[in-house]
Amino acid sequence: MELTLNNGVTMPAIGLGVFQSAPEQTTAAVEAALATGYRHIDTAAAYGNEREVGDGIRRSGLNRSEVFIETKVWVSDYGYDHTLHAWDKATGKLGVDYLDLLILHQPAPDRFEKTMAAYKALEALLADRRVRAIGVSNFMPHHLTQLLDATDVVPAVNQIELHPYFTQPDVQAADAEHGILTQAWSPIGGITFYPGWGEERRNVMEDPVIGAIAATQGKSPAQVMLRWHLQQGRSAIPKSTNPARIAENFDVFDFELSTDELAAIDALDSGNRNGPDPDQARPERFAMVIPEA
Repeated sequence: MELTLNNGVTMPAIGLGVFQSAPEQTTAAVEAALATGYRHIDTAAAYGNEREVGDGIRRSGLNRSEVFIETKVWVSDYGYDHTLHAWDKATGKLGVDYLDLLILHQPAPDRFEKTMAAYKALEALLADRRVRAIGVSNFMPHHLTQLLDATDVVPAVNQIELHPYFTQPDVQAADAEHGILTQAWSPIGGITFYPGWGEERRNVMEDPVIGAIAATQGKSPAQVMLRWHLQQGRSAIPKSTNPARIAENFDVFDFELSTDELAAIDALDSGNRNGPDPDQARPERFAMVIPEA
């Protein structure tokens, strides 16, 4: 299943996420995902595993053009020239000469001038065909408004925390208004255990409503949640390093949730964020230096 971005580029709806995947596990996870049928891998400079993602893609034996590669620029590389160089670092580690999707990892509102300069660098990379699409991550509606007022290219994607316990309807609406695809990180609630964030650590995988739907459908809770994303038009990037789970998360194209089932999942939204607040400055974290390729 593919989704068409606002510039006409198509992207597989389900991708493998590698957030918090140890480098030594990432290559095998990517290789397993591509053998299963995935054709979309999502990584980031800040994850420290772009090189291993590239190794996994090469080990798969697939042509570069068959795999949609998405990565993210970290805040310490914001600013026009720094962001152009961030492309050099990312492509060098991944071992490729272009990226399918390059996005800004955080809005970083405490230095938003640099964020806007970084986005203008993404626009230049797009014009030079060094990337096929550009976007943002963790941008709230007010961040999008500021960005759109100062730049020319509407982001193709906004990747945000989105799972049944936190659906961010205001962000989804803002994305839809501007023709931006909403992409879910933590799509099955795995980051309900994000270190140091979130008071309420309920595991959405154990939710009785989702469990009941899963039993009815003969699917797992994770598969139900991923199907919920797909039927509502979102991209989802579930993370796993377990080959069986990787395969399970891709086996979501042979069933359909009813309108009532979709509504029951929507009703689980608690409004409680589990990852970092995009409006909160994190100077120490933002200062993390991304190594050269």
